[in-house]
Formats: sequence, structure tokens, C-alpha cells
Amino acid sequence: MFFIIFLQILIPVLLIGAILLQMQGSGLSKTFGGGGEFYRSKQSIEKMLIWTTVVLAVLFGLIPLLFAPR
Repeated sequence: MFFIIFLQILIPVLLIGAILLQMQGSGLSKTFGGGGEFYRSKQSIEKMLIWTTVVLAVLFGLIPLLFAPR
């Protein structure tokens, strides 16, 4: 029971953080230097951040449905 409540608090907090890291327009370029030499790593970090957001959003929707009283 405690684990489910913990997940229902942790996942939205992580989802909010992942969304806030995706700044509109500039991405993570200012965070990681913004230079051309970091293009490949910046792109992979942004791609990972998008997939993390998708997974957290799916978990955010599924966990209450899976553990809802029947």
C-alpha cells in the first residue's frame, strides 16, 4: 500500500521535472554549452528526455487504473 502511494507521488514529480527540462525553443543547448561540438550528445540527451517524459506520462495514467479498487 505504501509503495503505491509513493509511486503516485514520485511519478508526477518526475514528470513535472522532465517537462520543465524541455524548454520551448532552446532545448538543452544552454545547459550543456550550446556549442557545435556537443551536437551529438545534446541530441541524444533531448531524445532520452522525450522518451522519459512519454514513459512517465504512460505510468502516470496506468498506475491509478491498475491499482484502483474493483
